[in-house]
Amino acid sequence: MLVVTGILMASYDARRDSRSRATQRAVAVAQTVADAPTVRTALASPDPTALLQPWTEEVRRDTDTDFVVVMDLDRIRFTHPDPDQIGQRFVGDLGRAPDGEVFTQEYTGTLGPSVRSVVPVQRDGEVVALVSVGITVSDINRGLRRDITVVVLCGVLILGLGLAGAWLLGRRLHRVTHGMGEQELARMYEYYSAVLHSVREGLLLLDGEGRVQLVNDEARRLLDLPDDVLGRPVEGLGLAPGLVAAARGRTAESDDLYLAGERLLVVSSAPARWEGREVGAVVTLRDHTELRSVTGELEVVRRLTESLRSQNHEAANRLHTVVSLIEMGRPADAVAFATDELQVAQLLTDQVVDAVDDPVVAAVLLGKSAEAAELGVELRIEGALPAVDGIASRDLVTVLGNLLDNAYDALAGAPSRQVRVHLAREVGQLRITVDDSGPGLDEDAATRALNRGWTTKAEPGTGRGLGLALVVQLARRHGGEVQVGRSPLGGARFTVTMRTAAP
Repeated sequence: MLVVTGILMASYDARRDSRSRATQRAVAVAQTVADAPTVRTALASPDPTALLQPWTEEVRRDTDTDFVVVMDLDRIRFTHPDPDQIGQRFVGDLGRAPDGEVFTQEYTGTLGPSVRSVVPVQRDGEVVALVSVGITVSDINRGLRRDITVVVLCGVLILGLGLAGAWLLGRRLHRVTHGMGEQELARMYEYYSAVLHSVREGLLLLDGEGRVQLVNDEARRLLDLPDDVLGRPVEGLGLAPGLVAAARGRTAESDDLYLAGERLLVVSSAPARWEGREVGAVVTLRDHTELRSVTGELEVVRRLTESLRSQNHEAANRLHTVVSLIEMGRPADAVAFATDELQVAQLLTDQVVDAVDDPVVAAVLLGKSAEAAELGVELRIEGALPAVDGIASRDLVTVLGNLLDNAYDALAGAPSRQVRVHLAREVGQLRITVDDSGPGLDEDAATRALNRGWTTKAEPGTGRGLGLALVVQLARRHGGEVQVGRSPLGGARFTVTMRTAAP
């Protein structure tokens, strides 16, 4: 339709332009003839026709016009393409040409309909004759048909190119959309949008260049992503190095734990492939912070229960020993043995209770002391921990429990098995330092251990290293930090500082 409309408009424009060009050409030829000295000379001669007829015919042929007529003021023709019309009166209007003006019109004369002009011939400012030049409408139409033919051919060519382009574009769209129509695409988009914003997991899609192409509301919340995240490289979003490495990984990873800000995230990533080629990566995120914190507390309770069970078993052995000494008739030895054991246990209890005001934290330290005795580790508790405002007991349990667990693990196979805990309440902050006599950490391992977002698993599937991630998270939540250094005991030193309420 557009091409047909264009052809019609171009044809109308070509017709109008052809008439205008014909009129302009007739005026130009007539003015040229009227200004020619030959015309003035011939008009002064006794027989103007003898001189003008062959000359005007030559002009007519050269200018591709249909007639060049020279006449006097009484309309008597001196020249005409048809010699029989010479001497006859000119047919048509003259307008104001006898008054010295140029006149044009479309008129049907002896040669048929034509576009003609009438121009005065002046001598000394006086009009002495008239020149009329005309182009028949049939000649104009022949030229117009040529022009319209070119327009139509161009229109057909454009139409063909448009149809071919539309076919190619439709074929590509059909391939890109996998044969789905507009209704199917609209329905799929509606379902996709509904599912994307309703799922409880964070979803992040990257293209092959690592640019974010899709992200849902939960992923924005978990990763604190900006509004203009789409199209930006994942490396430039301020995410943890480990999380970026997981997102850009070439292999599938399931349920890895990463620390992102104050959140502990379970991250699964997998390459996205279509028809055998890799098109990007899909990353799913789940918030694991609260669950892991509670799990850490349950782990502390479990270890405390195991320690109490071990102590119960040990107490039963000691009771049997006391009973056996009494049965052997050695009550004094039985009393001395029982008194020594009670003094050792009471001394440790008194030391912890005097140093720590929080009963929950004191219970954890007593449990860890019993666990240390069972593992053959010499545990020393130094300093004091008065009641702390602004830091929950559960947070202190998580910090102490995980740091001591890491210290005990580090002593496996060490010739010297010592752990020292130093508690200090300073102005506006709490400081907890744990030293061990293990192999320690080199500079790279220490940096990586505290790197924000580094994977919390030492080996796939083991879950090791999660405790330190929780400690780092808690320290940052309370406006503090975790530092790793070299211990005077020869191993690693972990120092945790947390801000407290003003005393």
